[in-house]
Amino acid sequence: MSKFDIVVVGAGISGATLAERYSALGKKVLLLEKRDHIGGNCFDFYNEHGILVSKYGAHLFHTDYPDVWEYVNRFSRWYPYEHHVLARVDGKLVPIPVNIATVNAVFNLDIRSEEEMRLFLDRVQVRHPAPRNGEEAALARVGVVLYEKMFKHYTKKQWDKYPHELDASVLQRIPVRTNFDDRYFSDTYQALPLNGYTPLFREMLRHPNITLRLNTDYFDVREEGEVRDCAKVFYAGPIDRFFEYRHSLERKLQWRSIRFEWITLEQEFFQENSVINYPDPRDGEFTRIVEYKHFTRQKHPRTTISREYTTDEGEPYYPVPTPENEAVSQRYREEADRLPDVHFVGRLANYKYFNMDQAFKNALDLFHSIEGGG
Repeated sequence: MSKFDIVVVGAGISGATLAERYSALGKKVLLLEKRDHIGGNCFDFYNEHGILVSKYGAHLFHTDYPDVWEYVNRFSRWYPYEHHVLARVDGKLVPIPVNIATVNAVFNLDIRSEEEMRLFLDRVQVRHPAPRNGEEAALARVGVVLYEKMFKHYTKKQWDKYPHELDASVLQRIPVRTNFDDRYFSDTYQALPLNGYTPLFREMLRHPNITLRLNTDYFDVREEGEVRDCAKVFYAGPIDRFFEYRHSLERKLQWRSIRFEWITLEQEFFQENSVINYPDPRDGEFTRIVEYKHFTRQKHPRTTISREYTTDEGEPYYPVPTPENEAVSQRYREEADRLPDVHFVGRLANYKYFNMDQAFKNALDLFHSIEGGG
């Protein structure tokens, strides 16, 4: 018999949450992580210049789930942070989501009220009651001009597909506000961990019932006795890899990844905002520039920025929403449902993009569905 009660594969949000919950029940947990660090894509660290950065890009915590907010506050102090995003359009920086200030800047208008904004949107929106693709969904939200200037080419950079090639759901999420609210998120709770994400995960995993093994690929050790004989496995890796890609006839499930170009500059700040999007292809192939000191509030004479380029190669970030991918992923999910002692959790195992709070919620709900409570 295994000396562990639970095997958890992956030390990101999903795996860390399940490891923490089961260790608190008195269960012996073996946590396997193929990378050399905890925290998954939330991992942050101080670079060689002493500036706190996130290895896999910016992570902004926001939630409307009181239970998730209560849970994460067990492991870190937090400070309020409301995220704002700007986009470079026609040489000007305009706020995203689209709101009154965006429209006034792009169209050189002087809209002042929600009623005027609604009338403007009524004039420009191209109605598609049942959008068949991302282009129709975007046109129904923002009209032709904003679509062309802010979303069409940005989508191509992000997905290597134009909106008409993508499922409508991708661009149906474009937020449009009829007021001056330029916050990127509108959730009740918006904050960042006081000392960064990595210390938060370290606190989650410090229970003596958790045995953590970094640089360990589950598929290299799954036949070892202590893993093979364990009663329950929680798997947070790619679902198609678990099933040896048997339903992917020509290729694996598609993901978009990000390549980061890191630059440290001899100045206190580079840009006026934490994130600036570049939807115009004439500005370069990168999607955005992120400056981390705007998040962390760190005092430092230098600053580190990253230019982000999306790519098909590298760590999986965004599932590509096509009918073909959805059909294949559904076949894997049906096969996963037939395994009583293996539970698939998180974005990689569900082939579904999760915000941070959704990842916590998904893991907590799975735990409660198995063990009760909630």
